Amino acid sequence: MKRFLTGLALAGVVLLPSVALAEDGVSPGEFVANNVWMMLSAGLVFIMHLGFASVESGLTRAKNTTNILFKNTFVICIGILTYALCGFNLMYPGEFNGFLGFAGLGLSTGPEGLTTAYAGGGYTYWTDFLFQAMFAATGATIVSGAVAERIKLPSFMVFTTFFVGLVYPIVGSWKWGGGWLDQMGFYDFAGSTLVHSVGGWAALVGAWMLGPRLGKYVGGKMNPIPGSNMPMAAVGVFLLWLGWFGFNGGSVLSADPGATSFTLVTTCLAAAAGGVAAMMTSWFVATKPDLSMALNGILAGLVGITAGADTVSILGSVIIGLAAGVLVVGSVLFFDRIKIDDPVGAISVHLSCGIWGTLAVGIFSTNPEHTFGAQAIGVAAYGIATVICATVIFGVVNMTMGLRVSEEEELEGLDYGEHGAHAYDLGVGAGALDSLGSLSSSRPVAATQLATENS
Repeated sequence: MKRFLTGLALAGVVLLPSVALAEDGVSPGEFVANNVWMMLSAGLVFIMHLGFASVESGLTRAKNTTNILFKNTFVICIGILTYALCGFNLMYPGEFNGFLGFAGLGLSTGPEGLTTAYAGGGYTYWTDFLFQAMFAATGATIVSGAVAERIKLPSFMVFTTFFVGLVYPIVGSWKWGGGWLDQMGFYDFAGSTLVHSVGGWAALVGAWMLGPRLGKYVGGKMNPIPGSNMPMAAVGVFLLWLGWFGFNGGSVLSADPGATSFTLVTTCLAAAAGGVAAMMTSWFVATKPDLSMALNGILAGLVGITAGADTVSILGSVIIGLAAGVLVVGSVLFFDRIKIDDPVGAISVHLSCGIWGTLAVGIFSTNPEHTFGAQAIGVAAYGIATVICATVIFGVVNMTMGLRVSEEEELEGLDYGEHGAHAYDLGVGAGALDSLGSLSSSRPVAATQLATENS
């Protein structure tokens, strides 16, 4: 922009005061471009919630689709409201002790919040809140998939409210709010740990406390429980990939052409590499190519690159994606082996690959200040804190409200039991819908059989 304006001046074009270069180095034109890009990025991250809803409903049974969609709808609504009430000011409290701070209830800004004096001219106060609020609900959405098909709706809603409103912003302040991990040198560009593994740890706790779905593990063997709509799952993954353009691209926190375009390139390369690696790995272990593993491989690559998308090399991004694609396949088989039932593979994608991506910054970053030791401490800190908080919230909810639906309701389907309605008006009963939900697989059948044979 500066080069363009300079060229106009040399050509004799008179610049209006509204586009003159600002004293702080960011022109009004640059400020507008930065802010528009950040608002667009917020919209792209919002689209990711549609992606999560599509993936989860596609990889679960038809009789639970309405319940899945309701939970995803609630997550984004309560996430925005709680982030406005207290989350934003917990995550970015300003001056604080590095562990816990609070700038007060609600949203407010002075005149400087709408000028280049705020955030170095990258965006306004309101855009800042909007972009960060879109991130806040993502962690609870990750939990939704892992506990699908057997958690009580009111119990999930209570957990989500406290997790999004309190846990996520408090631990997030340790890095993004300038807290103790940030001061120690821990680096997480867009949230491989702060968003994805935080959600993944909570998902692991929830899946463990709930136990597996009925019929999943019987007689020491693992039985596949197919999903209902693989086209919907594929649409969801591509929506998530699209949303990641805002998730990582917006995390540059300006419309800087070089930094933004580079970040988008590393993001896409890692996603593609993750998809190919998962395809080949699952094909090798299961003898047939599996779509669900390929789709989760794409997500694995995206989660893996998110921590260092702006600081790793092109080759480094490809290696990170390849490793994430292999890791997600192994992780799915591992959690099945230890009888942690995750219907959509959320724990493997977001926790396993979130940890890998964060540690990978200490290996592949071009910035010598990013050390493996600092990354490992950050991973451990977030893991311990999130597991404790999630265990307390789930535990209290379980003691007071109960976590799991009745056996009868689980067999009949949560759509009817929790909502009194089915997602698909096919003129058939719950039993037929359950059979219909077995037409496509949420897990690679061959890989599942391999895990069973080896168990």
